Amino acid sequence: MGSYRPEVQSRLIRDLEPVVAKELERHLSIQKDWYPHEYVPWSEGRNYAGPLNGDAWEAKDSKLTSIAQDSLVINLLTEDNLPSYHTEIAIAMGQDGAWGQWINRWTAEEARHGIVLRDYLMATRGVNPNELEDLRMAHMSVGYQTPYEDDMLHTVAYVTFQELATRISHRNTGKISADPICEGMLTRVALDENLHMLFYRNLLGASLALEPEATLEAIADVLENFAMPGYGIPGFARKSVQIALAGIYDLDLHLNEVVAPVLRAWGVFELTGLSGEGERQRARIAALIERTNADVARFTEKREAHFDRLASRGIEFLRLS
Repeated sequence: MGSYRPEVQSRLIRDLEPVVAKELERHLSIQKDWYPHEYVPWSEGRNYAGPLNGDAWEAKDSKLTSIAQDSLVINLLTEDNLPSYHTEIAIAMGQDGAWGQWINRWTAEEARHGIVLRDYLMATRGVNPNELEDLRMAHMSVGYQTPYEDDMLHTVAYVTFQELATRISHRNTGKISADPICEGMLTRVALDENLHMLFYRNLLGASLALEPEATLEAIADVLENFAMPGYGIPGFARKSVQIALAGIYDLDLHLNEVVAPVLRAWGVFELTGLSGEGERQRARIAALIERTNADVARFTEKREAHFDRLASRGIEFLRLS
């Protein structure tokens, strides 16, 4: 938990409940139910080797680009850890009243994502099913534990950025997949992620009005230590580098399509009447953005040099940007 007093969090959980109820009502009024099975090309499927005596998976079965396979696997395995996410969020926010109603609704909607991604990959033979299952078992057996245990403010700040980051990752994975069905499916999933981001973003915006210093501290802490929840997936670091090189999700996107728009929506740099501590936390955020801008410039330079080397050797590469 942050340096603010525990009673601040207790007070916020109480005072924000009407906001949670209002945001839940707004969410339900615009969210449209959808059915994962409608997005899966079942006619492309056939039995696998095993008890049904089907055909063993072969690499040539997949019509997906290799980078799309990596990104889909990371995205699916991240979605698979939903039971851990539900537990962590329920601990941080509580399950009473509107808080509990939102958490359960969010969990139910998120569950669709893992269902549709796995069904799509199995029906189309998009990835090695045995390797995928082995990775799922390894990843879920470890579970996920937030660094912000029992801390509502940090949790809401984190999931605001994380939901938007996930939306962008899904959207760009669809674009690079070279499969219109995959792109359509991930566009539908990304829409959910955006609506979830709006809920959390609006909730933290209300918190800024009530407890600006504590909320700014939570934002600064999350930005300083941000990592996607799938970081524990075996091979995550290597695949994340390839995903970044391809422009699916990289530091530039993180800063300019995730962090900056959310901070603008919160009006972080327009807040007035802050205490000395509030100003200190806002200065932390500004410094983090400045450092990230420098990191983006270095990464972009290294990426272009990498692709120049590949081109000079006649090696083809796939990238969005």
